[in-house]
Amino acid sequence: MPALRAIRQCLSLGTLMLLISGCGSIHQGAPSLAAKEEDHRKQEVTFTRLQPQRYTPDEWPQALYARVLLPDTLSAKQRPAALIVHGGGWRNRTPDDMDGIAEQLAQQGYVTVNIEHRFSPEYRFPTQLHDLQQAMAWIHANSQEWQVDTNRIVGVGFSSGAHLVSLLALAGVEGALAEPYGGEQSRLAAVLAGGLPSDLLKFDDGRLVVDFIGGTRAEENEAYRLASPARQITPQAPPFFLFHGSWDRLVPVDHATDFYQALQENNIESELYLQSFRGHFASFLFRGSAIEAGIAFLNRQVLSED
Repeated sequence: MPALRAIRQCLSLGTLMLLISGCGSIHQGAPSLAAKEEDHRKQEVTFTRLQPQRYTPDEWPQALYARVLLPDTLSAKQRPAALIVHGGGWRNRTPDDMDGIAEQLAQQGYVTVNIEHRFSPEYRFPTQLHDLQQAMAWIHANSQEWQVDTNRIVGVGFSSGAHLVSLLALAGVEGALAEPYGGEQSRLAAVLAGGLPSDLLKFDDGRLVVDFIGGTRAEENEAYRLASPARQITPQAPPFFLFHGSWDRLVPVDHATDFYQALQENNIESELYLQSFRGHFASFLFRGSAIEAGIAFLNRQVLSED
């Protein structure tokens, strides 16, 4: 029966579920306070929208631009910032997709930096990660003018954008992917990731991933491992909020549940918000409550000092 199948699907999404709401939105991990907490940033602030600015150096292979929103706050205190990255299978789409999320964050007091990045197949892994590392360097360079606390920069992305910000958070500071553009200035304080393709080795050799990596799993196995956030988790990882559609066929839900479980095993503060009866694109188009819960999670990580 359809109802029974739906219930079974919800119950099979993980053995670690701590909060279930009628097989609807599911928080997993530390119990979410999103629906109950009194957020001191609840009263929205206005913001100023800057003209798109080039964030890459003159010698970069492609000129890339960022859209910056500056909250109109009167306080002299430094503010958190959010690096925001759109999806599109590493090969298309624009920052337009993330403008709404950027505005939500700016209304909460974040300086938001919504960026372009280079596309596959012309540019392959890890060049997109290098773009994000350059964006982080650019935020640091402008931190005084924008009143940004560089210890409170979060990463926000959906789909391939979630992949890139997660990889930045987990492997952009130390190790093989930190050179030559990463290092300490690439450190993120927390991540909000939706529809995250967390382990590229789980995919068949489809066009999107093969174009991004530059070969099949058999041909480029080590690159697939290096490019998989799930295989880069260490106890030093920042807090993660994940949201994912339970009916996602493009990026199956085990990318989220397995990634979440690995975070828990490494004692990383994390939450998983499962959106029932939604596929990959619907989980983004109808993201409202998931994004609200995700921003509440980010606020708990970086606004406590305000």
